[in-house]
Amino acid sequence: MVEKIERQRPKEQDRFNRRHNFEAVEENLTKEQALKEASRCLHCKNARCKQGCPVNIDIPSFIAEVKNDNLKAAGDIIRQSSMLPSVCGRVCPQEKQCEGNCILGIKGDSVAIGALERYVGDNTSASPVEIKPNGKKVAIVGSGCAGMTAAADLRNAGFEVSIFEALHEFGGVLRYGIPPFRLPRNVLDREIESLKAMGVKFFKNVIVGKSITLKQLQEEGYEAIFICSGAGLPKMMNIPGENLNGVYSANEFLTRVNLMHAQSPDTPTPLKVGKTTAIIGGGNVAMDAARTAVRVGYEKVYIFYRRTEKELPARLEEIRHAKEEGIEFKFLHAPVEIFGENGWVKSMKFEIMELGEPDASGRQRPVGTGKFVEVQLDSVVVSLGTGPNPIIQRSAENEKIDLETDNKGYIVINDKGETSVKAIYAGGDVAPLGSSTAINAMGAGKRAAKAIIEALS
Repeated sequence: MVEKIERQRPKEQDRFNRRHNFEAVEENLTKEQALKEASRCLHCKNARCKQGCPVNIDIPSFIAEVKNDNLKAAGDIIRQSSMLPSVCGRVCPQEKQCEGNCILGIKGDSVAIGALERYVGDNTSASPVEIKPNGKKVAIVGSGCAGMTAAADLRNAGFEVSIFEALHEFGGVLRYGIPPFRLPRNVLDREIESLKAMGVKFFKNVIVGKSITLKQLQEEGYEAIFICSGAGLPKMMNIPGENLNGVYSANEFLTRVNLMHAQSPDTPTPLKVGKTTAIIGGGNVAMDAARTAVRVGYEKVYIFYRRTEKELPARLEEIRHAKEEGIEFKFLHAPVEIFGENGWVKSMKFEIMELGEPDASGRQRPVGTGKFVEVQLDSVVVSLGTGPNPIIQRSAENEKIDLETDNKGYIVINDKGETSVKAIYAGGDVAPLGSSTAINAMGAGKRAAKAIIEALS
């Protein structure tokens, strides 16, 4: 009888210690664990895991190479589809994609595909590829997942590729949105350096639509432009008191800590940390904000969510980590008003909800009960999602470029990533297709790159 091998789980930093540092919560798999985990794969002929991957990584093949302890070959297989294995192995929602489709998950634990991808990514580097220049230039607006993925595919096809980033560091939301305890900065830097080694050019502090326009890029010889400037416009609650000091969007809160190091008293833009804060929302960004708030020094951190735990959209792993770190969840609470004192947040009023009939999302709609509670707070972080960054769209309008947008401000694209303007493409969070995850943004980057290659060949 063959011994059943349990799913291998990476060692985690002690939950009490990690509340006080930004070091990675999870370690990598050990070599012994990786070999054991790889041996669990059934190498299905019709691999459902591969079908569940938005960038179509040949998962059974790379796992087979891990099983044979041939990491270089495993890394080469992954990088045929993704140049960001160390990133994706950490932040992708594998449980809803590749691992969610694993046949072992029907009656037990799926193969730990994400952990294996991270293990391979961290222990290998991209093999040199001979690039034959084709003499054509492509501009990419934004250095996040979509932009870096498109850049790799276009560069491999021989294009001269330039990435323009508005901020003073590269990585987009991977840098300013995801905390280092989930995505260590040396890992992100390594992935960026691999693109630079391929010849991809990076330019920071360039706001396309302000520093330079779309027409100016075209005049400089760029034969195609891929816009993937992200979703930088926060959605707020629109309730009384929202303009008080101490009310932040999750975007601002995380950017100030992750990019501007606002938790340090030596920074030019320090964060005023109180005793108690409330995070409004239940997604992955809300978990990131709450866990960051713990680390910058808040003694009590609440997550308020208007539905029940069953409806939380965040990854189960992130919810578990948040609970372990002492974050308290308040379900069936809807924000009503924020009260202040001397211009700063003092407390917040919530209505107690109950679940009614399903809404358009298929989830039960929260319905007010007429009962209210008031909670004493020092700050509020609103994590209700973001809308598309509007700068480029407004600039295009001023330039008389007919770049079609929908009623929410997203750039309208077809299934190839083509916009209404010839040679201008868009993808990721600035376009309305797909959910805002790293791997889906990478899929958008690959689609746009393919369309550009076809159009300019």
